[in-house]
Amino acid sequence: MKTSKIISLLAGAALLTACSLKEEPYGFYSENNFYKTEADAEAALMYAYGDLTYLEYSRSVFFLGDMPTEELTTKSDATAENQDINNWKVDNFKTNTTLENYFKYAFIGINRANGVIQNVENATFNEQKRNQILGEAYFLRAWNYFNLVRNFGLVPMHTTMVDELNETSAPLAGSLDEVYDLILGDCRKASDLLQVYPKPQLGRTDRVAAQSLAAKAYLYVASAKESGVKLYRDMKREVELMYDSAAYFAGEVVEKQTTYGFSDNLLDIYDVDKPAGPEHIFLMSMDRSGVSEGQYSKISKMFIPYVDGATIYLKQGSSATFIPSHDGWGEYQTTSVFFNSYDPADKRKTELIVDKVYRADGTVNVAYPGKLLYPFCRKYIDPKFDGDKTSTRPFLLRYSDVALIYAEAVGPTAKAYELVNFIRRRAGLGNLAPNLSKADFRKAVLNERKFEMAFEGDYMYDLRRTNRIQSIPEAQSLGEDQTTFYPIPQAEINLNGSLR
Repeated sequence: MKTSKIISLLAGAALLTACSLKEEPYGFYSENNFYKTEADAEAALMYAYGDLTYLEYSRSVFFLGDMPTEELTTKSDATAENQDINNWKVDNFKTNTTLENYFKYAFIGINRANGVIQNVENATFNEQKRNQILGEAYFLRAWNYFNLVRNFGLVPMHTTMVDELNETSAPLAGSLDEVYDLILGDCRKASDLLQVYPKPQLGRTDRVAAQSLAAKAYLYVASAKESGVKLYRDMKREVELMYDSAAYFAGEVVEKQTTYGFSDNLLDIYDVDKPAGPEHIFLMSMDRSGVSEGQYSKISKMFIPYVDGATIYLKQGSSATFIPSHDGWGEYQTTSVFFNSYDPADKRKTELIVDKVYRADGTVNVAYPGKLLYPFCRKYIDPKFDGDKTSTRPFLLRYSDVALIYAEAVGPTAKAYELVNFIRRRAGLGNLAPNLSKADFRKAVLNERKFEMAFEGDYMYDLRRTNRIQSIPEAQSLGEDQTTFYPIPQAEINLNGSLR
């Protein structure tokens, strides 16, 4: 057991140039004063990307992707909304503001992407630049819809820009096939339009990102239908064809490009000053030099417990090097159950989860168990922090994720074993047992994902798509109607007459 346990499009349209975080407008640029030049289109695209860094949206990566599982719990004085998600208080989900905000910002992002698509498709500036901007906009629309469908199931379908109140009442999709038609179609369009960057670009997406998202979406459909997940079991798509499509797109990433690949060292992946590392297919563009939260990040504060209000020091792997960090608020707390489920030799435990905090001279300050209340994830550490301002960023698409998608999709081939075994050896573990059946190999890959993708907002969706939500103690007494998807927020139903 755990140890402690969207103003929507309608409102966004009503606030076209009004309030937002830090007085930045929520709304949508008018066709009368925008998209006149290549620079205008680029600015509109950046506006669409900017939606991802809104405080309520970026933190929900963890609140929705990790917190409901046995990976994390939260502090006793966390907000009621986040306590409810943590403890599966499903009766409160319809009015949960964390879920409302996630729904809201996803659709704001969709609307901004639709604005780019609508106004750039027939633009007359440089074709290569037009393709780049369009491709990224298609990716962003697919990204937001994929996050919506994984969390809420059937959602309203908006494929054109909403700029008037009477355009906001779109009905729910008729089926999951309709939602995935849009997601997968957009991924394919993005893949066709985009090039591969010669090196990773912080906060931007390219063809490899589009292929990675396509692989992730195809795998989600394949495994969810195969596992009999609600609504997915009724989809028209064939399971094996979906696995084949996931393998195809993931294969394009792991076999046919040279920009992205494995990092040899675990700590390098999470070094905030190495955002162009080969693992980083899509990384949020937060930087400590920003002037407001969203431009900079406080994500590290969420994972780190309060120690003594001063600078703490963390050991760098097995070396004698120590790096500074601030302490934190203890919002995302690793559970003892999850911490103890690692192999004791796994570097993803010994190097990426902190159970000892040091002083500047290298002597132990506090340790777990003891005065350090919980062992904390150190994937989000910035030794050059400026007060509360850091460059810690959510990892949205990572090469190791795609490698494991490929392995799960194709089963126990030589290439799949090679990819999984690299990840295991990097973590200090031995190779997988040879000659596994496809079913047993896929189970082994899912187990590897549990530890490799920990604290990156992914575990909840792996449980959801493989119909294992009931493995979470707090959800064991709940039925599939309560666990497969979150309900559409009541605020959205009140605003959208088509949802009543």
